[in-house]
Amino acid sequence: MKSEDVPVALGLATAALLGELTADGHWVGELSSSALSTATAVVALAQLGREADGDMIRRGLGWLARTQNADGGWGDTVQSKSNISTTALCWAAFGAARADGEFAEVVQRAGEALGSTRVPRVGRGVPPRRTSATGELEMTDRPTEDASGSAFRRDAETNTRDACAPRALAAAIAARYGKDRTFSVPILMTLALGGRIGWEHVMPLPFELAALPHQVFGALRLPVVSYALPALIAIGQTTHHHRPTRNPLTHFLRERTRARTLRVLASIQPENGGFLEAVPLTSFVTMSLAAMGLAEHPVARKGAEFLRASARADGSWAIDTNLATWVTTLSIEALAAQPAALSPEQRETLRAWLLGQQYRTEHRSTHAAPGGWAWTDLPGGVPDADDTAGALLALLALGAVDGPTRAAGRAGVRWLLDLQNGDGGIPTFCRGWGALPFDRSAPDLTAHALRAWSAWLPQCDEPLKTQAARGLARALAYLARTQRADGSWLPLWFGNEHAPDDENPLYGTAKVVAALRELRDRSTACPEEMLRTGVRWLATDQNADGGWSGVRGGPSSVEETALAVAALAGTAEVAAVESGARWLTERVLSGAWREPAPIGFYFAKLWYSEHLYPLIFTAAALGRVAAPR
Repeated sequence: MKSEDVPVALGLATAALLGELTADGHWVGELSSSALSTATAVVALAQLGREADGDMIRRGLGWLARTQNADGGWGDTVQSKSNISTTALCWAAFGAARADGEFAEVVQRAGEALGSTRVPRVGRGVPPRRTSATGELEMTDRPTEDASGSAFRRDAETNTRDACAPRALAAAIAARYGKDRTFSVPILMTLALGGRIGWEHVMPLPFELAALPHQVFGALRLPVVSYALPALIAIGQTTHHHRPTRNPLTHFLRERTRARTLRVLASIQPENGGFLEAVPLTSFVTMSLAAMGLAEHPVARKGAEFLRASARADGSWAIDTNLATWVTTLSIEALAAQPAALSPEQRETLRAWLLGQQYRTEHRSTHAAPGGWAWTDLPGGVPDADDTAGALLALLALGAVDGPTRAAGRAGVRWLLDLQNGDGGIPTFCRGWGALPFDRSAPDLTAHALRAWSAWLPQCDEPLKTQAARGLARALAYLARTQRADGSWLPLWFGNEHAPDDENPLYGTAKVVAALRELRDRSTACPEEMLRTGVRWLATDQNADGGWSGVRGGPSSVEETALAVAALAGTAEVAAVESGARWLTERVLSGAWREPAPIGFYFAKLWYSEHLYPLIFTAAALGRVAAPR
């Protein structure tokens, strides 16, 4: 690599990132198409039973057929390994649309991938034959073959002879998510609606609890995460409708609270119909209502409108509408080392846009207090820790702080402090919901909040400055407790499919190291030994080719390499930074750097990739390497 190659590559990465600015002056990005989202949308539209949706359903099934993996299954993105959840949902979609005959080979291969020898070959438009009153599909008892290295065996681990038999399939899906029923129950319900299993395999959800005041939800230790109240209500009602509880008291409570909880559901639905802007969640709610005769309910109608508006031209759906706020704040930070990258006019446009995304009132769904930011500028967003911290840092990166910016920043700092859990860590949406993994404190979120508090301390007055300093100390103590023996940290919202348990310590460690390094650079109290061990882990985790993966020895990716380089730049690990920068530079100069990797976790471990991540992370990393010190 020549000495001038890094500036050239940085210029190309910067130009590419700036080229993605929209006419409105911010970034939107593009999320990967999702087999899981496409399958759930197809089932929802099929349940509604409207002839006008037929073409959209057919295009969705066609996209699924075209993107089926060689092993017969599907992953969350077209780049992803097959997994049991997505494959089961896609399998169910063909059944729900009564398309087993038309797509017989696709359905056959999916059934075989899940563990059966065959799926009944039936005539076009005729639903599969049932073997009993339970509605179960006819299956045989052949064990799953896995010579191809498919992920099914790892996911299932049921110790049964037939992973596709209804009971075994239901057990495998439930086991994948453990105590968290946020996603296992919706999958099982979808399988029932698709005629693949009977309702006796679908676990009930206590939707009657949604009739209680929201202030008590955290203490109830619900079987779903904080953001899944719509699923709790809609799916809980549907399972009760199709298989009522035998307990007379519970049955009475559920009957008495049906109307009230439906009103709660309507009250928390965004005006565009999309819960969390998420196609799967909105699909699950819509299909649930339709499956109990409520296809014309206002929530179902608005949900269907959202799904129709979200469909892509190729027949697919993404996991979410966009991450506009998230990718905008990341992009602003990525360009921070290049003061001339954004013009004064662009900076003011971005500042005004970000200030406009801050929530000024209590959120209707999570009841989050004013002051936070969501991942998107659309109605289905919910304020969260990562995006609030990102917005705070981006506002400072845009330049001089004026009065409105200072007021917004202080409100954001306060919002994050109020979110801090008793363990000192930061959760995603709601304080005190610690029963399930996606509601617990996480090192990556905590590190992001720590960066934001540290950066905003000079802009805070008393007593907020004292409160922020106390929050910083508690966050550092949390990070010290959660650092693993090898020096790494695990994140919540990013993973790696090549790693055991889908973990990505590279992402988590890079985020914590970056936060600790910034504390040190600001002469703020920084636990040096914690920083040293984190830096050492990052440097020794580098692959032989100079890049990084989420797991040592896994395929190096642009995103993960850039994250490591950005975190290590400015530390004593000069050789690791240079070889990582060389790896990135070579790919930028060759053009082989813009293909995103599916390292993002959406809710319930759903993989996604984002078109802008390689651009953002590369510009940030090379910008830090090229910056004068």
